[in-house]
Amino acid sequence: MSSILQEGRRTLVLAGPIIVGQVSQMIMGVTDSVMIGHVGKVPLAASAFANSVFAFAFLIGLGLLVPVAVLVSRAHGAGSNEECGEWLKHGVWLAVLVGLAATPGLIALGSELHRLGQPPEVLAEVHPYYELIAWSLLPVLMFQAFRQFSESLGQPVGPMAVTLASVALNVFLNWVLIYGNLGAPALGLAGAGWATLASRVFGVIVVIAWLKRQSLFRPAWPGRWWRGLSRGRFRTMLGLGIPAAASLMFEGGAFSAAALLMGKLGSTELAAHQIALSCASFTFMFPLGVAMAVSMRVGRAIGQQRYADVKPIALSALLIGALFMGSFAVLFVAGGRLLAGWFVSEVEVIALAGKLLVVAAIFQLADGSQVVAAGSLRGLTDVRVPTVITGIAYWLVALPLAWWLGFETSLGAVGIWTALAIGLATAAVLLIRRFLHLARPASLATTPDTAPASP
Repeated sequence: MSSILQEGRRTLVLAGPIIVGQVSQMIMGVTDSVMIGHVGKVPLAASAFANSVFAFAFLIGLGLLVPVAVLVSRAHGAGSNEECGEWLKHGVWLAVLVGLAATPGLIALGSELHRLGQPPEVLAEVHPYYELIAWSLLPVLMFQAFRQFSESLGQPVGPMAVTLASVALNVFLNWVLIYGNLGAPALGLAGAGWATLASRVFGVIVVIAWLKRQSLFRPAWPGRWWRGLSRGRFRTMLGLGIPAAASLMFEGGAFSAAALLMGKLGSTELAAHQIALSCASFTFMFPLGVAMAVSMRVGRAIGQQRYADVKPIALSALLIGALFMGSFAVLFVAGGRLLAGWFVSEVEVIALAGKLLVVAAIFQLADGSQVVAAGSLRGLTDVRVPTVITGIAYWLVALPLAWWLGFETSLGAVGIWTALAIGLATAAVLLIRRFLHLARPASLATTPDTAPASP
């Protein structure tokens, strides 16, 4: 227990700024929902629909970039600045290639959104907001690569500050462009799209400028961005990134599919879903920040061959995540309707969102545990089995159950969220069991590294 508490303090030191950065990024989505919600429930539902489609592509890209944090952390633990720089360079190029490939696909999909069975009034509002956030995919993926590099070297404060500045810019531009302040035209939902795009471009430009000015990063900063790219390194990254992307796709895809199911129930259900999801996603940023920190710390411990520290590091992170999510569960039960009232004024939306937040309170602990366990496994470069686990939990358990509870029973929207809670609990139990099986010091010392630093 003493070892777990000591590792918990170290994890919190690294995780604190990461959590602030993650929460700040989430605040951008929450403020969008709040400010759009004051325009009306239909624009709010349209933003929920657009973001659910965008999130699917973003999570795939984010998963493909997970190796940046893992591999830079291992190289840093082994004391190799050159390797840190090489993994950054390849990570940035991977972000660029994924962004350039996915953005045209997202935009082309925009003409087919009517096939997803959403209410006509939502489809009438969704453009051009959808196209604008699609263009923001490339800069937001590039920002993730640079951010993970900085955090893996133990410097999370800079990216956190840049994220906070981006959020402030987004709120200001929302105020100007959604409502037509300072002489600007009142663009409504489209104004939120322009604000999101501008703030994400701003974020990647500023984080690059900050990294280049810091002497701490110079030994690891790539000398040549255009030369020396290695197929072997890309294969190593994709060997970790593709399963990680699939895992995130299974989870994020389940929530995106839930949004589509809500849309089939009606715009009130979709708007309530967006409110509850915004609140639950906000609280999820806390264990997600812990998961990112524990992934880096486990990877660094492996690089330094400190195998006995791996399990205490992960168990301390699970404890921290449980404390965070237990607190938020109480908040959702006690003040769910009050939180919903911050977003919209329609009584029927507030009432339904309050019920969904009670369900969200139930799955808070499971959600926090599964993401921390998954982060711990990524630090061990174990990604294939967790991908199978998440596929089973979300697509074979949660989604079929969501359809049945949502449309074949009287539960409706509450039934869909209940099914998501069951899927999260299934993933949490299986992922924790997987980690405990792999994290024995003797096993770690004799298991060959699946992600070599010099491919």
